[in-house]
Amino acid sequence: MKLALIGATGYVGAALLEEALNRGHQVTALVRHPEKLPSHEHLTGLRADVHDVAGLTEQLRGHNAVLSAFNPGWGEADIRAQFIAGSSAINAASKAAGVRRLLVVGGAGSLYVAPGLQLIDTPDFPAEYKEGAEGARQALNQLRDEQDLDWTFLSPAALLQPGPRTGQFRLGGEQLLMNGDAPGHISVADLAVALLDETERPQHIRQRFTVAY
Repeated sequence: MKLALIGATGYVGAALLEEALNRGHQVTALVRHPEKLPSHEHLTGLRADVHDVAGLTEQLRGHNAVLSAFNPGWGEADIRAQFIAGSSAINAASKAAGVRRLLVVGGAGSLYVAPGLQLIDTPDFPAEYKEGAEGARQALNQLRDEQDLDWTFLSPAALLQPGPRTGQFRLGGEQLLMNGDAPGHISVADLAVALLDETERPQHIRQRFTVAY
């Protein structure tokens, strides 16, 4: 497949890039700093600005799917606004480019821990992550209203960590996956496996899903 990958040099994006290339896909990496990309015969790096809808539209044309690991950075003061604006621009550019299939890696904060209660709204949710998590939740809500894209939103387990690629994990839906009384975890490598599996064999069209060991 010909895949456009947004944010390919980030923590999640780099894992997605490695997994996609190892599976033999042709990848266009859309990043702020193409010089940070590895060299690979199936990889084309392009400097991109997700807020430039017209420019991004041209870069996305001709791809089979868009994979987004867009994350404005947890240290940004206006991370919530940046998350929402960037996600909106990616949605708009994907539609304008005629690429219906959009797969987005978001956060775990919008997963449910009880009926009507999302993780982000619990008293113990870390304050330093709340603005970014709120931006990711609103990005998901934007997609839920989207009628012109075959979107999928992947929320990782509560703990997303470095670790090996095992290919062995559980899939879930709207609820936070637990290991007994403890939140579940997943390696970033296996998160990439889950998203590339979904890209190749869609099971969650216009749905959110999650993954954990």
